[in-house]
Amino acid sequence: MNVAVYMGRARPVTKSPVVLDALIIGAGVAGLYQLHQLRQQGLSVLAVDAASDVGGTWHWNRYPGAKFDSESYIYQYLFDEKLYKDWTWSERFPAQPEIERWMHYIADRLDLRRDCLFSTTVTEARWDEARNRWTVKTDQGDVFDTQFLIGCCGMLSAPLENRFPGQQTFRGRIFHTARWPQEPIALAGKRVGVVGNGATGIQVIQTIADQVGELKVFIRTPQYTLPMKNPKYGPNEAAAYKARFDELKQNLPRTFTGFEYDFKHSWNDLTPEQRLEVLEEIHADGSLKLWLAGFAEMFFDPEVSEQISEFVRGKMRARLKDRRLIDILVPGPDDYGFGTHRVPLETNYLEVYHRPNVHAVSVKNNPIAEIVPEGIRLEDGTVHELDVIILATGFDAGSGALSRIDIHGRDGHVLREDWSRDIRTTMGMLVHGYPNFLITAAPLAPSAALCNMTTCLQQQTEWISGLIGWMGAHGKTVVEPTAEAEEDWVRHHDETANANLISRTNSWYVGSNIPGKPRRVLSYTGGVGTYRAKCDEAAAQGYRGLATR
Repeated sequence: MNVAVYMGRARPVTKSPVVLDALIIGAGVAGLYQLHQLRQQGLSVLAVDAASDVGGTWHWNRYPGAKFDSESYIYQYLFDEKLYKDWTWSERFPAQPEIERWMHYIADRLDLRRDCLFSTTVTEARWDEARNRWTVKTDQGDVFDTQFLIGCCGMLSAPLENRFPGQQTFRGRIFHTARWPQEPIALAGKRVGVVGNGATGIQVIQTIADQVGELKVFIRTPQYTLPMKNPKYGPNEAAAYKARFDELKQNLPRTFTGFEYDFKHSWNDLTPEQRLEVLEEIHADGSLKLWLAGFAEMFFDPEVSEQISEFVRGKMRARLKDRRLIDILVPGPDDYGFGTHRVPLETNYLEVYHRPNVHAVSVKNNPIAEIVPEGIRLEDGTVHELDVIILATGFDAGSGALSRIDIHGRDGHVLREDWSRDIRTTMGMLVHGYPNFLITAAPLAPSAALCNMTTCLQQQTEWISGLIGWMGAHGKTVVEPTAEAEEDWVRHHDETANANLISRTNSWYVGSNIPGKPRRVLSYTGGVGTYRAKCDEAAAQGYRGLATR
């Protein structure tokens, strides 16, 4: 008999539909807060997650070196001051084990696990047009009958695991960073290959370099990086950031990126000497500030972009001793501009390549052809023999997690098929053709690319909870965005996105890492504060653009 973890214990799975007001897919940062809010409304709610416990990304991403690149004291829920202040972070950018403990603290304090179903994957959801309800099925045989279906699946939660031919033939161990095993992995003395050098790959590489026997890093695209400064927090530092609770609660939702800092300098108002002074000061902060609160013009003006890019390239070149390493690791003027890709924070990452046991293997012009039993074979026939292969190969961002579920809306709409033609949403929280389907961290909302995730996810779940509460108060049972409202949002999103340089650069930001994926900037780039204001305005006008009945 199949069993699933429910309310913290194993239970038999029945075929009889379980009737709910709302079913939430995901028990991470968004799903847990969504569950809490809807329970506060007195609704019958269940969160379903493929993981064995709460945490979302902080359950799955337990690879060596996984940690925040948002400051810990802003990557928090801000709806409850005591909940905020009763948890104390040990440092500015904590590692995954501490973050996972924080997620468990949230679940325990709010008693959320009793309404969570773990180790269970939602496989299918169908809108019943006769009854105006969703029928949802799982891989464990569960069937749910729910009024609302809420996707809290995460922006980066559909890992690209099967990237190369022959992976199943490899004699050693191979795994994606987002599916890192929970048991300890012995890397000491092993020949390890890391495929990918984005934010995740960098964290892995700089962490394991002094542990493994030999490390080969397969690099296609050079990355701009910023050094991380990660001071420890004692009682005084913790008291200082906790005293800022009201300030953070007021300001974070209204900045451009949901971080505590914001753009305050105009490029043309400063002399070249003043610009350099500002760049040096912000670079020394040891955070993402240079990217997210430096000069906004770098996203729109190619000349400004190039000057700031060259500043960052110069900082990187100064730390590398080898011309070959500079060519492989540092982007050139013809690659892309600083900030148009995800910017990683690092700690002595570049210096790792000076170790005798670490080798940078460029696959830009000699790509990986296949995985063979011995290791990785490149297009020119070279075989790199390995014991362990770590795939830091990214995700099908934004749309991937929901597209992997068989979701059927009204009138024959199938989400996977619709999004294979054109990725569209209304405010990143609803989709025309899918009544009572509400989503967070989805395409065309600010998420992952230019937003502190807790800031954005709190705002989106609160808006969804407000909508559901409003519907109950007004006797409405069904909501769906109109085609006109969705077209208006897509047009506004595209006008905003196409004005900046991100839209002209190939990256997962525009889906170019997935062959055949419709090209569109996946995250809203108009600013977190602007997005919030537009959502609030729609709500204040009786949820303008949404058809309810």
